Amino acid sequence: MNIRNKATRIRLADFSSVPMRAFHMAWLAFFLCFFSWFGVAPLMPVIRDELHLSKAQTGNSIIASVLLAVFGRLLIGWLCDRIGPRKTYAWLLVIGSLPVMGIGLSHDYTTFLIFRLTIGLIGSSFVVTQYHTSVMFAPNVVGTANAAAAGWGNLGGGATQMVMPLLFSAFLSLGAGAWWGWRLAMIVPGIAMFLCGIAYYALTQDAPDGNFADLRARGALEGRSKAGGFWEAAHDRRVWILFLIYGCCFGMELTIDNIAALYFSDQFSLSLTSAGFVAASFGMMNIFARAMGGVLSDGCNKRWGLRGRVALLGCTLLGEGLGLILFSQMRVLPLAIGSMMLAGLFVKMSNGATYSVVPFINKRILGAVAGIVGAGGNVGAVLAAFLFKTSAITWPQALLILGVLVTLFSSLTLLVRFSEREESSARNEIEARLDAQSLVAVAATGD
Repeated sequence: MNIRNKATRIRLADFSSVPMRAFHMAWLAFFLCFFSWFGVAPLMPVIRDELHLSKAQTGNSIIASVLLAVFGRLLIGWLCDRIGPRKTYAWLLVIGSLPVMGIGLSHDYTTFLIFRLTIGLIGSSFVVTQYHTSVMFAPNVVGTANAAAAGWGNLGGGATQMVMPLLFSAFLSLGAGAWWGWRLAMIVPGIAMFLCGIAYYALTQDAPDGNFADLRARGALEGRSKAGGFWEAAHDRRVWILFLIYGCCFGMELTIDNIAALYFSDQFSLSLTSAGFVAASFGMMNIFARAMGGVLSDGCNKRWGLRGRVALLGCTLLGEGLGLILFSQMRVLPLAIGSMMLAGLFVKMSNGATYSVVPFINKRILGAVAGIVGAGGNVGAVLAAFLFKTSAITWPQALLILGVLVTLFSSLTLLVRFSEREESSARNEIEARLDAQSLVAVAATGD
């Protein structure tokens, strides 16, 4: 896919240019999706008591919440290549808002499980976010753009831990009662998602020069992506290595987002609101941590090329594994919070570093590559959730096992390699885009 006129700078105060408008809408949409996706998590102590859920049933609901996004991310990546990120995101937001608002109809374990499964579809929003920023920004800043947009979107996972218990309490104060309280609270993010879907369609376009349909009609973009793009991506071993790596970082983020409130409630006897605020500290680190991974990756690329991006990813993944091991051993609340945040720093930096590598694997089928790698995050979360549902393993033991596995899997980055042709292509694209912008600047000043 040959996209022209990508932005070479990120101007956060710019809401008018096409790339920056897409950037701001992408992170906002992902924020709302992530907020809605995990809106139930901080309310689980209340829901668990009301629906009389066992440990196994609670574990099954955690698995269900991330399962459908595995398949959704594969489909969404193909749709982005085919119809463009604008239409894909708009429809995902509108359709995904329905189960978010509808989960209040749950009256037993089965109906709750079904709704939590269908809500998981909005986890596919991550792929659209990364796709849209990847086609809008040049190689010199694409790592930062991807990491910042995804990181600020991931803030929804932290914000929801604080806001949903407060919404629940607000409805209680109005006399709604616990039965109605959590159900009414879930309607709020659903409405916000629906409205964002309309805004996304109206305010963005697929690429810097226009929408995919118009570009194809003008012959400025190759024809629609075919199913073969997926198989081409599937035959690149680097895609599957990044699939596993993303399972080790984003999979752990999803896991901790799902279990943190319950973990601190059960292990440290915190109230619903207090456990929510502690859990929120993990998610709120996305305001800088994931972006930091992208910024450092762009810096490593400038100094060492694509090999530098991969080396950084290996280091952050190793730090994440060691951080999870430390977190699993903490039995004093302040130390547990501190070690969780340390692990979270490396988790989110690893997320950003991974998707700073993804855009360089195969640009022609970016959606397929992004979709497969993104699905790895959810596969990792699904597999990790099985550790938390079994009665034979305590939750601290589950965290210890995950930490050891992530530490071992960090060595997989040694297998992600780029040819000299790929390194040269990335350098040439940066130089060509910067030279073009310099010519435009000179012409504008009349020199």
